[in-house]
Amino acid sequence: MNFNKERIRYFSKKLTLRLYFRILSIFIFLGLMFFLTAGSIQYWEGWIFLFILLIPVLFFVTYFTRKKPDLIERRILKNRENEKDQKTIKNLFAIIFLVAILLPGIDYRFSWSSIPFSIVLCSDVLVLFGYIIIVWVIKVNSFASAIVEISKDHEVIDTGPYKIVRHPMYAGQLVFFLFTPLALGSYWAVIPFLIGLPVVFALRITSEEKYLIINLPGYKDYRRKTKYRLIPYIW
Repeated sequence: MNFNKERIRYFSKKLTLRLYFRILSIFIFLGLMFFLTAGSIQYWEGWIFLFILLIPVLFFVTYFTRKKPDLIERRILKNRENEKDQKTIKNLFAIIFLVAILLPGIDYRFSWSSIPFSIVLCSDVLVLFGYIIIVWVIKVNSFASAIVEISKDHEVIDTGPYKIVRHPMYAGQLVFFLFTPLALGSYWAVIPFLIGLPVVFALRITSEEKYLIINLPGYKDYRRKTKYRLIPYIW
């Protein structure tokens, strides 16, 4: 019994170290994208955005590695898609994301946009709100994964945000990404997200639902009960 407890603690610590390394890598990458393209470390919108991300991410890691380490492994560390069409969609999103992340720094360097501080701040709050939705979904749904898959003992979740839309994780991500360019002080960076995200999310959700209808018992009934996929009263 003691051996099993020690083994669990060991894997929990190992998982936590992997997570912190992943988080550090992401923040270094984002920082380089922001400040190298901006050509200045005085790009204050970039600093605020990184800070807004850092606090909830640290809370997320601290809480879920203790409470739901298996979920963390599925959600963050396991990200290689098995479905061919999902791989294509993921690659498309990566291109859109890279373009939208590079533009704000370039925008700052050449002073293309002049966004009031109040709009930047409100956008940061909405970015945080989108992240809170994502964390709420993960807390409610222990089967949440970064890839499309059906895990052992997987069942349909119809509580919390899943009462409102069938894909609340993507709803949170939509809010998060759409307001990221404004939080970074760029009007121009809104364009790739505004054009690309609806397409990517529509393709991913449509593909994912086909998979869930075939492989997840009870999902057809859930679709009839919760009518909207992403945005209430719209789609």
